Amino acid sequence: MTKVSTLNLPSPYGSCPFDPPPAYTEAAREAAVTRAVLPDGTACWLVTGYDEVRAVLSDARFSADARTPGFPFLSAGQRELATAQPSFIRMDDPEHARLRRMVSKDFLVRRIEELRPGIQDIVDRAVDRMTEGRTSADLVTDFALPIPSLVICLMLGVPYEDRDLFQSLSRTLLDNRTTRPEAVRAHAQLLGYLAELAERKRSRPTDDILSRLAARDDLTPRETASLGFLLLVTGHESTANMTAVAVLALLRRPDQADLLRAQPGLAQGAVEELLRHLTIIHLGLGRAATETVRVGGVTIPVGEGVICILSTANRDEQLFGTAHDLDLTRDARRHVAFGYGIHQCLGQTLARVELQTVLTTLLRRLPGLRLAVPPEQLSYNQDAIVYGLRSLPVTWT
Repeated sequence: MTKVSTLNLPSPYGSCPFDPPPAYTEAAREAAVTRAVLPDGTACWLVTGYDEVRAVLSDARFSADARTPGFPFLSAGQRELATAQPSFIRMDDPEHARLRRMVSKDFLVRRIEELRPGIQDIVDRAVDRMTEGRTSADLVTDFALPIPSLVICLMLGVPYEDRDLFQSLSRTLLDNRTTRPEAVRAHAQLLGYLAELAERKRSRPTDDILSRLAARDDLTPRETASLGFLLLVTGHESTANMTAVAVLALLRRPDQADLLRAQPGLAQGAVEELLRHLTIIHLGLGRAATETVRVGGVTIPVGEGVICILSTANRDEQLFGTAHDLDLTRDARRHVAFGYGIHQCLGQTLARVELQTVLTTLLRRLPGLRLAVPPEQLSYNQDAIVYGLRSLPVTWT
């Protein structure tokens, strides 16, 4: 009989900024499936084991549709973001597949590889701007955030000069402290912005994703805006946060930074290990059981919510030996940092190419890069859906 305990969500972080909250790690040691309680008092299930996370995320009996009875939410703002105008990541097939296919070709490996030289140019220019006439910067605002924002703007056809607007609204929507009225306003404003932009592109199309979506007769204007919303928000926030946290991890482990600097050919595998080790979706992926299902020795009744904790799955010692250590030579390709199953992150290839380019370029061009403040002074976005740094002061010689 599997032992099941109960814990309250979300759980506080510990002393290490790269580790999952200690309560999740402790729960994973006790059982792969654990009883938990959401902030509103609703009971749900926390799935922490690697095999069990993959089982849930690949099982159609667990719905990704946030409107499904029992779907778990950590805040009212998160509920609003997921249910007001759902994107395809909050839908089940066949609607999920119908909408995903409309943009999937733009994120194929071949297409993203064609963008690699352009991404390299964007990264080089970002380093030039950051280092011109100075020897210190905030790596978040001066480097990590501008690069993916510019890349996704170019792909979508969103004017980069509007970045302050969409970055601010994205931060509001991804913050679990955001109230429902705040989320409603931010969601409506960003959707309205994208709907207006799509309407302009319908009459004056350019070579970008939003223009192609706006030209389709099988998409409503709201669906077009919703697709644009998903790609814009996830296309810059996740990679920006992952970039900053990855750089910090390498600065805290100079042996690993020196290894990658000396052997840039390790970049592909190094990025996979950083994705595994850091797993910036700390709060997990929600699902709701549409049938009674048995997972990890526990029966999950129909109508109950499940949260899959990707960070503990990626620290599962049964698959990744010495899992809490960062080892850039490790084969980490089986990680679930991008999720698993049919809802696996559409933009994962783009994120990989951006991270490979950013890290190798930064290490090559700034060999003296180091923290400008003591590590304990750094502040983290621990209340956001996507974990990251509020700022990262660095200096170089």
